[in-house]
Amino acid sequence: MGKGGGCVPSKNKPSKGVSDQDLPNPESDGPVSDQNLSQITPEQNPIDIGVPPQEQQAQRKLKVFIVFYSMYGHVEILARRIKKGVDSIDGVEGFLFRVPETLSPEVLEQMKVPKKKDGNADEVPVILPERLAEADGLLFGFPTRYGSMAAQMKAFFDSTGQLWREQRLAGVPAGFFVSTGTQGGGQETTAWTAITQLAHHGMVYVPIGYTFGAGMFEMDSLRGGSPYGAGVFSGDGTRKPSETELAFAEHHGKYMAGIVQRFAQPSLHRPGHGLD
Repeated sequence: MGKGGGCVPSKNKPSKGVSDQDLPNPESDGPVSDQNLSQITPEQNPIDIGVPPQEQQAQRKLKVFIVFYSMYGHVEILARRIKKGVDSIDGVEGFLFRVPETLSPEVLEQMKVPKKKDGNADEVPVILPERLAEADGLLFGFPTRYGSMAAQMKAFFDSTGQLWREQRLAGVPAGFFVSTGTQGGGQETTAWTAITQLAHHGMVYVPIGYTFGAGMFEMDSLRGGSPYGAGVFSGDGTRKPSETELAFAEHHGKYMAGIVQRFAQPSLHRPGHGLD
């Protein structure tokens, strides 16, 4: 009781004969029910109204975009197997996208590139650069050209300038998978020369290391892939991926999905995710 205590009635003290239950709620006209708290509009930030992080995560699946360029189909085969691995992890979903072709149909025909069938249900859509910001994780796949990524993929990265200016991809975990024609054709260099693209965007490079286990040390058969990521040997274009290469790719998908889950809570605050 401070100075003058007992002389001036408290403003918060009810008048004689009035119980606490009879007092009006100064915050609203009626009691707040649990039902009112659950009516959240898309514009509201669930963090601001006290929704636990676990419930926020349960509201949507984490997205891993698998973005690739595949001329003869080898990289696409790996991409589909990687998606299988991603989809096998609860709460994470993989999405396939291809980057735009830069060569003319006439040149592709001379190179004997298989034609894509129009209207095919399995056709992979072409991605727009700005859509990368929707992903919680990114995996880029491409064939080698003299030990570095194919020009089509480089052209796509060159088109991400707006994302770079705004640093919309900063903090996103990302990795690579590749295809080469020979054993010494760039299974490692094709990936590590691409890391510069991630660095300028502020993305977090995620190599696969030796997490594939005994398969990393298999010497009885030809196998693509390295600690940098999944890979395949295409030879002259007619060789099909081996079962070991496909298993490696599936493992890569599972591994990245697990990493994305670890990054899930920080990603709620990343620009472009609507929870800034």
